[in-house]
Amino acid sequence: MFDRKRPLKNAATVLISTSLVAGCSALSGEDGEEEHSVVVGTTSEPSVLDPAAAWDGSWELYKNVFQTLLHFPNSSTSPEPDAAKRCGFTDSASRVYRCTLKDGLKFSNGNALDATAVKHSIDRIEQIDAESGPLGLLGSLDRVETPDKRTVVFHLKKSDATFPFILATPATSLVDPESYPANSLRKGDELVGSGPYTLESYKDGDKAVLKKYAGYEGPAEIKNDAVTIDYFQDSSKMVAALKDKKIDLALRGLTPKQITGFQEAKANGNNSIELSEMLGSEIRYLVFNPKDSTAGNPAVRKAVAQLIDRKALVRNVYERTADPLYSMVPGGITGHTSAYYDAYGEPSKQKAKEILAQAGISKKVPLTLWYTTDRYGSATEREFTELKRQLEESGLFSITVKGRPWNSFQKGYAKGEYPVFGRGWFPDFPDADNYIAPFVGQNNAVSTPYETSAITDDLLPRSRKESDRAVASRSFTRAQKIIAKDARLIPLWQGRLYIASLKDMAGVEWLLDPSALPRVWELHKKSSW
Repeated sequence: MFDRKRPLKNAATVLISTSLVAGCSALSGEDGEEEHSVVVGTTSEPSVLDPAAAWDGSWELYKNVFQTLLHFPNSSTSPEPDAAKRCGFTDSASRVYRCTLKDGLKFSNGNALDATAVKHSIDRIEQIDAESGPLGLLGSLDRVETPDKRTVVFHLKKSDATFPFILATPATSLVDPESYPANSLRKGDELVGSGPYTLESYKDGDKAVLKKYAGYEGPAEIKNDAVTIDYFQDSSKMVAALKDKKIDLALRGLTPKQITGFQEAKANGNNSIELSEMLGSEIRYLVFNPKDSTAGNPAVRKAVAQLIDRKALVRNVYERTADPLYSMVPGGITGHTSAYYDAYGEPSKQKAKEILAQAGISKKVPLTLWYTTDRYGSATEREFTELKRQLEESGLFSITVKGRPWNSFQKGYAKGEYPVFGRGWFPDFPDADNYIAPFVGQNNAVSTPYETSAITDDLLPRSRKESDRAVASRSFTRAQKIIAKDARLIPLWQGRLYIASLKDMAGVEWLLDPSALPRVWELHKKSSW
């Protein structure tokens, strides 16, 4: 996902809970007297309330208000029906995908969710073509047909076995045609969906109040009556709110120091807050601009790849709350390899020196590294300071580090202003394709052309014909070797996800789906110990 704001993510999410999270809750409706609600804190607020305009952290809210045709069930990375009764390819080439809707689906305003609504929801993404919208995910889609009120047929331009994954993302949230114009974005602070919750109120940058939707017809088992999401600009204020029991759970934005603080408190016998740790799907990486005279030199890129000490990076900067990453495809995703370790091994000044010497480079290489100052957290500056230290310590590089706020940073790399810059990536769906395809080709997610016909013209098309994603992983293994050899992209680390919660919270282990999007309907208070 281009702009997903998460500190950052899993053969899907793998839970390594630091505590036992168990128990159940008596919900309202059993006694009719008390509403059972949960308050979630996060630093990831929506950027926009219309799904046609969002390819970012706004999906976290959409996930709980809108339905999609498919969804990712607990403990699985294979999409299953949500608003659909059944879906599947009708041909052997993975080019025609057909879905049959469930009977009687209705939006929260009472309007029918039928095939016409589905087609409207998908078509308006292309018609509006919002600058920050998810149209890029629908590149393989040719047209949508509706033979009858319950049938939707997607015709693809080319084979794409990942298309069901896309239909399980909030990019394809189903919206009411009466409420969401075909050619323009919906205005205001209201949402009309058919998901587990309705949005009762919303205040930009402050909070969203969700109420259980009585008319919901879907696979989610809703374990609370209401959820309030409090948005924090400062993670320290979020942690203070958790300790004061003003929120029940902190979902996004915990810093390494806060995480280690909770771990130390637990070790010292303070059990008031539970910390759950999960293997995340977020990655961080460096992008090299091929048009820059220095970064465009393969020897320079390979020397950098040979010198970076990922273990020291996650130890010194992230206090081991992240893991070294040696491929663009992270651990936990089918097809993951350690391509960079296989190609370069352990950090070596001597090997880097030889790489440069073979290219006729004997003097220190001047290189400028750019990062965004306000997108991925305060540790980013320390991360680039550490990279500078490592590269300069070799005696082979003279490094300048520069930072810009996200908006100007984006514009800068889109214009090709940076020799090398850092980016984060949060998957749209849990498949190796989503860690390779977005970064190659002329028009890619980082606005830095990477022409590699072996991947774009052979390996990716071949992989997308395979509905068996384990078989498709053979193509991804080869693609990762090519990326490591070119060193146009250098992976740095893979994040872990940490959720801090009060002791009486249950359902935390099921909160995140394989794309690390929250399913807040899983949360509830424990009734007893």
